[in-house]
Amino acid sequence: MRIVQIIDSLEAGGAERMAVNYANGLAKKIEFSGLIVSRKEGLLKSEINEKVSYLFLKKRKKIDYKAVFRLRNYLKKNKVTFIHAHSSSFFIAVLVKLTLPRIKIIWHDHYGISQDLSSRKNLSLKIGSIFFRGVISVNSDLRDWAQSYLWCSNFIYLPNFIIDSFATKERVLLKGKDEKRIICVANLRPQKNHHLLVNAANIIRNKFPDWTFHLFGKDFHDTYSEELKKKINLLKLDEVVFLYSSTDNVDSAIQQCQIGVLPSLSEGLPLAILEYGRHALPVIATNVGEISKVIMSQKEGLIVESNDVIQFVEAVEKLILNENLRKQLGETLNHKVQLNFSEKNIIAEYLLWLKSLTILAV
Repeated sequence: MRIVQIIDSLEAGGAERMAVNYANGLAKKIEFSGLIVSRKEGLLKSEINEKVSYLFLKKRKKIDYKAVFRLRNYLKKNKVTFIHAHSSSFFIAVLVKLTLPRIKIIWHDHYGISQDLSSRKNLSLKIGSIFFRGVISVNSDLRDWAQSYLWCSNFIYLPNFIIDSFATKERVLLKGKDEKRIICVANLRPQKNHHLLVNAANIIRNKFPDWTFHLFGKDFHDTYSEELKKKINLLKLDEVVFLYSSTDNVDSAIQQCQIGVLPSLSEGLPLAILEYGRHALPVIATNVGEISKVIMSQKEGLIVESNDVIQFVEAVEKLILNENLRKQLGETLNHKVQLNFSEKNIIAEYLLWLKSLTILAV
């Protein structure tokens, strides 16, 4: 097979990481694996495997004919059979298919606000789905939505997965005291609900003043970001809650922390939970999206209700006070993640599905 991933940017987000993960994982398994970025490069460019063919389209507007024909020439030159389009990049994939009908499009839905999909409408996506050979959804709710809304006949739920090897980059230096750090890996977006984390930190510092919170994620410098920073300043948490923005070596940050948290209001299947598990970090997360399918019991982590600061604080305090429990939860989650959310298993299932789509087309 000859497959390319296409994504709008290489900034540090879940969809972007998965595009890189698929390209890297497939490079070990198939004849040709490519990664195409349409609009903007970013931190994740450094994580692309040298075996992956890379193209940056430099797309400047929604319909950029130069970018479309640059993509067309690349696909023809490399005899690509499948375009695996992530999120909104389906649009340019459809445009190029109009000039190359033999190309098969797979669309990957990473939509993160999946708690209420009844109001999710996207006419251009619905029309574009006529040209999709198949749709991948990162959770079962998104798969059900796609089956009911899109004009396509082949659907599959494939969970996000983690890469097999750790990055070997310069160590990220964290503030706070060693052995007393809590990490949250989530871009600064409203659905990630960092305000819950800040409110919890304000309570926890009274009992455990040595423990600190470390927030990693892209800062969009918008209203949400400004409100969050104002709250941290107003509550005088500047030496308790630290914001680091994005990093290309989140592994290094996780390795320096004792607890991993995710306070989201809405999720698909967050990579952060899988990354915490890969490093055997005990996890506290809200009961949204597919998180409960990863953390299925209190043997694998602590689940609290969304936006419930009391439950969240109690869970954090429970782990702070019990180092043995932290170790047990981390080890159990690590085993679960390696068994069910590994690159090897998901890539194998993905390739089998693509082969079935090829057979159906004959």
